Amino acid sequence: KKIGKEDDEKHGFKQLSNFSQWLDTREGEPFTAIVDGANIAYFGHAQVHYNQIKLAVDELEKMGERPLVIMPAKYTLPKFMLARHRVLQMLTEADLKILDELTSSGKMYKVPARCLDDYYWMLGSVSNQTVARAHVDLSVSIEDDDGRFPGLRPMLVTNDQMRDHKLDLLDPREFRRWCSCHIVNYRIPKDGKFNDEDLTISFIPADFFSKEIQGNPHSTKDNLVWHIPVTEWEGAERLCIWIPPQKSEVEQMTSDQP
Repeated sequence: KKIGKEDDEKHGFKQLSNFSQWLDTREGEPFTAIVDGANIAYFGHAQVHYNQIKLAVDELEKMGERPLVIMPAKYTLPKFMLARHRVLQMLTEADLKILDELTSSGKMYKVPARCLDDYYWMLGSVSNQTVARAHVDLSVSIEDDDGRFPGLRPMLVTNDQMRDHKLDLLDPREFRRWCSCHIVNYRIPKDGKFNDEDLTISFIPADFFSKEIQGNPHSTKDNLVWHIPVTEWEGAERLCIWIPPQKSEVEQMTSDQP
């Protein structure tokens, strides 16, 4: 039987629902970092490199995060065809060892065939994780003593620009907010070095405040204080403007009387 578009959509919806339910009902510690496995594994290469995923996971754990790697099931097979180049890749023993460690420790979710992994790591970043979280707020304060990145959790580790999803998921403004508050970019400098012991990774934290003009209540509850981001300023610095409430003409005349 030939699989049609409608069958693919039903299959995709069912599998994504299964993932959502698994996140919501699983026990244990909640995930605080969702990792776009394929994006990191391909970074700087034409093939999948599991040592780069391990590098990211290890570094995130050092930072006090609990990562979950989202990986298309295709790339977890001993051998698979690389779609971009129509080349067969066979995982090395080192790759298979890393894969086994991530799977057995519950740090990897394999996205079923005919499903888009993008939706899985997007969903993972906003999942309630109801049972595991147990109503605890996972966000990290800007004054955190452990030196963790401040902001919402789970963070989403990826360099994907998500150009394909800007128009079909959320209102543009909401999509920008989600991106700025959840996405953590990474850097893996090569410098001609490809050995595991030579690789390093660094992360670029998400914004603690969204990069848009915001109006928040003034302490006196009179009007709003407008927080305006300035391109040249760093971190969470904002230009703050408070416009005092204007008196009506009647109030002005009354106050002017002797």
